[in-house]
Amino acid sequence: MDSRTSFEDFYSIESAFSSSSRRSNFSVQSKASGGNSIREVNFGDLGTKPVRYGSHGADSETYSISMSQKEINDEDARLVQINDPVQTNERFEFSGNSIRTGKYSILTFLPRNLFEQFHRVAYIYFLLIAVLNQLPQLAVFGRGASILPLAFVLLVTAVKDAYEDYRRHRSDRIENNRLASVLVDDQFQEKKWKNIQVGEIIKIYANETIPCDMVLLSTSDPTGVAYVQTINLDGESNLKTRYAKQETLMKIPENDKVIGLIKCEKPNRNIYGFQANMEVDGKQLSLGPSNIILRGCELKNTAWAVGVAVYAGRETKAMLNSSGAPSKRSRLETHMNLEIIFLSLFLIALCTVVSICAAVWLRRHRKQLDYLPFYRRKEFSDGEEENYNYYGWGLEICFTFLMSVIVFQIMIPISLYISMELVRVGQAYFMIRDTQMYDESSNSRFQCRALNINEDLGQIKYVFSDKTGTLTENKMEFQCASIWGVDYSGGNAISLDQNDGYFVKVDGKVLRPKMKVRTDPELLQFARNRKETQEGSHVYDFFLALAACNTIVPLIVDTPDPTVKLIDYQGESPDEQALVYAAASYGFMLIERTSGHIVIDIQGERQRFNVFGLHEFDSDRKRMSVILGFPDRSVKVFVKGADTSIFSVIDRSMDMKVIRTTEAHLHSYSSLGLRTLVVGMRELSTSEFKQWHSTFEAASTALIGRASLLRKVANNIENNLHILGASGIEDKLQQGVPEAIESLRTAGIKVWVLTGDKQETAISIGYSSKLLTSKMTQIIINSKSMESCRKSLEDAIIMSKKPTTTSAISGTTNNTGGTSGAGSTPIALIMDGTSLVYILDSELEERLFQLSCNCSVVLCCRVAPLQKAGIVSLVKKRTADMTLAIGDGANDVSMIQMADVGVGISGQEGRQAVMASDFAMGQFRFLVPLLLVHGHWNYQRMGYMILYNFYRNAVFVLVLFWYVLFTSFTLTTAITEWSSVLYSVIYTALPTIVVGILDKDLSRRTLLKYPQLYRAGQNQECYNKKLFWITMIDTFWQSAVAFFIPLLAYWGSTIDTSSIGDLWTLAVVILVNLHLAMDVNRWNWLTHAAIWGSIIATFICVMVIDALPFLVGYWAIFEIAKTGLFWLCLLAIIVAALIPRFVVKALYQLYAPCDVQIAREAEKFRTLCESGAVEIEMNSILEVPRR
Repeated sequence: MDSRTSFEDFYSIESAFSSSSRRSNFSVQSKASGGNSIREVNFGDLGTKPVRYGSHGADSETYSISMSQKEINDEDARLVQINDPVQTNERFEFSGNSIRTGKYSILTFLPRNLFEQFHRVAYIYFLLIAVLNQLPQLAVFGRGASILPLAFVLLVTAVKDAYEDYRRHRSDRIENNRLASVLVDDQFQEKKWKNIQVGEIIKIYANETIPCDMVLLSTSDPTGVAYVQTINLDGESNLKTRYAKQETLMKIPENDKVIGLIKCEKPNRNIYGFQANMEVDGKQLSLGPSNIILRGCELKNTAWAVGVAVYAGRETKAMLNSSGAPSKRSRLETHMNLEIIFLSLFLIALCTVVSICAAVWLRRHRKQLDYLPFYRRKEFSDGEEENYNYYGWGLEICFTFLMSVIVFQIMIPISLYISMELVRVGQAYFMIRDTQMYDESSNSRFQCRALNINEDLGQIKYVFSDKTGTLTENKMEFQCASIWGVDYSGGNAISLDQNDGYFVKVDGKVLRPKMKVRTDPELLQFARNRKETQEGSHVYDFFLALAACNTIVPLIVDTPDPTVKLIDYQGESPDEQALVYAAASYGFMLIERTSGHIVIDIQGERQRFNVFGLHEFDSDRKRMSVILGFPDRSVKVFVKGADTSIFSVIDRSMDMKVIRTTEAHLHSYSSLGLRTLVVGMRELSTSEFKQWHSTFEAASTALIGRASLLRKVANNIENNLHILGASGIEDKLQQGVPEAIESLRTAGIKVWVLTGDKQETAISIGYSSKLLTSKMTQIIINSKSMESCRKSLEDAIIMSKKPTTTSAISGTTNNTGGTSGAGSTPIALIMDGTSLVYILDSELEERLFQLSCNCSVVLCCRVAPLQKAGIVSLVKKRTADMTLAIGDGANDVSMIQMADVGVGISGQEGRQAVMASDFAMGQFRFLVPLLLVHGHWNYQRMGYMILYNFYRNAVFVLVLFWYVLFTSFTLTTAITEWSSVLYSVIYTALPTIVVGILDKDLSRRTLLKYPQLYRAGQNQECYNKKLFWITMIDTFWQSAVAFFIPLLAYWGSTIDTSSIGDLWTLAVVILVNLHLAMDVNRWNWLTHAAIWGSIIATFICVMVIDALPFLVGYWAIFEIAKTGLFWLCLLAIIVAALIPRFVVKALYQLYAPCDVQIAREAEKFRTLCESGAVEIEMNSILEVPRR
């Protein structure tokens, strides 16, 4: 269509427009900059481009534009011949549609699984030990017995991995064998998904799943519209509109042979972007994201849709995005590695001591070595004197050292790793099954997506939270409006019952909006008067803009009453849904939307408006616009967006009083915590419309720079607007948010809120959520330059350190704050994204951190996604405290991945945050039981389990060490090799795991009632160097008692080494299990069975081993157990070894108890506590020193 076309021509050939000409691709840029592309571009290319967190996220936007400006040539493009898969795959054999999510095959399982497992350095250590033991010179244990511990651990992990992979393969088979209708020999025939090829034409019916990424050719809708649900792709349940090109819409593949060529970009992960060109019947057409439907989506409210496969199998966008959350290591495991290094040094020290003592012994007895046992160098068995293989003094010392390493190998506990994995699985199971973290509204349970950081939940010091959808419900409700300077704030608003409100009658049936909205009587009266008055004319244009300027899809929903139907407005934005429902309640009901027109029932009169173009919202413009053709042949552009965006393009020659009044109303709405949008419009002249249309058509079909051209067209038309008014939408707080924030702060956790909302809105939400209180001193920083920012920070730091603080600081104005002393009054820091542009990635970061350390609350407004990640990074780099980030949208992904622990909310904004998180849940309030209850339990259990494993293995090793000192350093062992192997596998492993999963030092009720108890994890009370050294000292004592009591008791007797070895084995096993029993807080039948069952199992195993005649020590246990001295030794060992620990523990709890011990004692007298007779006083919360 050329520029000479008149308005009438546009109406007469309205349906000739291609669907893409009515929709720009700005939504793609907006989602990309807020979603996956941030992670892909900015975090995926760290090696080539540093991340700048203060950049407003512009990098990803620039990337998107540059990609759109890149011409698709034959080398960089995929060429798809429509309905000709043979020719399509002739040059390049594209991926088939079969998918495979399994990691292994039968042939690759063993080598690949072993390769992955040996990424753990400890496994390599134990492999080397096993290899050394195979050498004849170093053989201490049996060759088979030395391999068993490592083989058992590898086997358990391999079985787990094999089962998980089997489930993946089973799911793949089900998916690959699903059926779809594919065009074969001019007829649609059923074909398995795995056999579909690129280039084939596929027909999808209503409620069916899309088998591959397809470009739409035609649909059952005459205008080429198809509705798809992308819940399987991004979690969003709202319907999305996709369009077929008009040039292919009328072609029926069964009758009209569709021939053409699609040149599209190579497969990539961006689910919100697609760039291609299609050549059909000699015409070259541009294709965008609105023309492609992706694998995994479902066709809804459309009878059928026909498309051509362009990406299949592993090259589909869904499969390219099917990667798990990034791997993180727990802080406890990192600290544990330091202790393992020390134990390794201690092991080397033990081996060195043995080697040196052996060297001295050999030197002292060098003249007797020819005839001494073990070192006899001469052999006389054949009557002739021969030499044994004696390697000399130096090599014998080296061999002694290596043999010592083999004997003392379990000083590094290999069983600890498998125990930690099993305990974490058990902890995750109970977190998932916790009914107090089940969200009924979304029917979603708690999800544990990262098993290796469960214990980090008990050490969090900073929580970084999004606001919208995280603290609030993200379910918008229209509250008030300012129209042409008049505030309709709903002071006398009336609530509509089911039988009240606006409705229309269609074919004898009543049609109502699904959601009821409170209406203002005065505003409702103006809306009914239509254009009879000036006020009515402004109201008419305002609500028409709300009903038309959106991407909402109206759907008809049945009700139990057959005469009543409901209109359900489906859209990607909850704000848009709220505005359209509000317009419907005031008599402007959106009835129908197609690619070329919309139908709105206005006060009972159905009117059709032609949609000439739609510029969707993007993060750069922060507004959207629609060009509507009216029944009277006039054309108007309606624009809505953020206040700063709209006020920058309004016509300043109009009544300034209206503008100033609207701005005042906006400030008032924001102060109430409402989300605001401003609406404007202007009528287009014939020349303006012609110019816009020609440039819009050219930009929409451009092969190079399509996105930037469309943005330029939008900016040219969105100017000189007449302001219509503003809206106020309430985003209610989620249930329990104020109580949750109060509990977190009482627990010593600092809560930072990072939001993109206006400052006034964020502050209002801060008060309602109890994040901010009237007693707080507010420091506000709104700076627009580097120097201003520096001065504001310096003044704020000085102000925060003063004994009294009388005013808040701002980069532009001084706002009154608290009047109490800063020493006793908490401080709240409030700043905007513009200030962060100058602070992040500059020398001012240190000053901001210094200031934030003096603040109880930090509230950042108008921040971009990358700035959120930058703030988290700022804290992580300057403190050893643990950080947690929680959000629900794609714009929170970078923040969630930057924090030590990332939590995703299953909210209204899709599942991007959930897919990138370590843990996921339905409500913000679940953070309290997650951290204060499960986090505390997990940390306490895991910290104790690690220390116990160190103690358990060290006791056994030291008993072996003491024995070596009394056997001329020959590395012989009294304990049988099989008992040495089974010690960490059967004798003592199970109790550790059971206690690590089930033990509870405090009840849920106590932990929730006294949030201060959470600081035990923040202060690392359950696992620290002090506890480690105390444990090692206790280990030395217990090992000495366990060894020397039997030694002294049987000194001078004729007992053999196997018998006393069995005594040492049983003594150590009983000792370590009773040691564990002393520390159990909550007993249950599983704990009893594990601890006492392990002791019984040890007796049974020792008897079985000694009953085998081909093993050393045949019948030893049966002989020694007959004597009373054997049982007396066991009793003496237990009493002497555990009494010092018991006494120290009792004295410590009596004279220097910690909060947890006080609370535990109080639980025993719960009845007195409930009656108020007992008051628990917690210690003050201390700050953990920063790095």
